[in-house]
Amino acid sequence: MTNRFIPARIVPVALLAATALGLSGCVSIGAKVPPTLLSLTPDAAVPAGQGASGTLAKSVVVMEPSADARVAVLRVPVQVDASSVAYLKKTAWIERPARQLQHLIAETLRAKGGRLVVESDTNAWQQRLSGRLLAMGYDLPTRSVVVRFDAVKEAPGGKLETRRFEGVVPGIADNPQAIGPALNRAANDVARQVVDWMG
Repeated sequence: MTNRFIPARIVPVALLAATALGLSGCVSIGAKVPPTLLSLTPDAAVPAGQGASGTLAKSVVVMEPSADARVAVLRVPVQVDASSVAYLKKTAWIERPARQLQHLIAETLRAKGGRLVVESDTNAWQQRLSGRLLAMGYDLPTRSVVVRFDAVKEAPGGKLETRRFEGVVPGIADNPQAIGPALNRAANDVARQVVDWMG
């Protein structure tokens, strides 16, 4: 089990060593791709050929959430105990977790139908969904994957509403082959909860 995780505090040293080795030999551009790359795929998706239209009053923009430092990277965090975080070895996200959650929520919202959904960072829309991604990783003590998202809904007239959403999948083995699909299930659970809340 200890071989599957990289403690967060030793990663910078490992990166410095790798850089030094790279400079001593042939020039190498780009980091080595890890053997396991993870992505989120929506359970509910819009079929090809289907579009949407609508007025500004019925539109919604889904913004990229901000993210806590431990999930603002391409590595998969592992909560070792109450105060220690490591990262899953030889595994990485193909894109920032917060950006992937934005895509997932937007696609789930589009699949529900009834409104025009746009992914953007602009404020020029009637209704906006933003928030903060707090967790998207593996909890070692409970052997669970956890996705936690604090959502902020801004309605016309500046009315704000917030809610915390969480998806947990328990009983997951501590390896990438089990953790990846479980993270996808938990993230889709959160996306469904958020879309139901949006109305």
